[in-house]
Amino acid sequence: MCRNIKTLFNFDPPATPYEVQAAAIQFVRKLSGFNQPSKANEAAFQLAVQEVTDAAQKLLDSLVTHAPMKNRELEAERARAKSVLRFGSGRIADSEE
Repeated sequence: MCRNIKTLFNFDPPATPYEVQAAAIQFVRKLSGFNQPSKANEAAFQLAVQEVTDAAQKLLDSLVTHAPMKNRELEAERARAKSVLRFGSGRIADSEE
């Protein structure tokens, strides 16, 4: 589950509140072991998501770097290329069709 959490710091444009919350949800899911909490645990789950979101946003707002801002599209392309090298293209070869 946590493999879905992406680096959010030092990007142009900056991470949106939605992206911070999405990362918090993934983190709480990983910690709790619940993809979707039961009704009995829903309030605790939602509170944890809100607190992690708040903490993550505070962290992102307080970090300082002298490195140049990263380009989202370029980083996404690099991740795709790395994935292809690691796992292959995932496409069926013409000879196998």
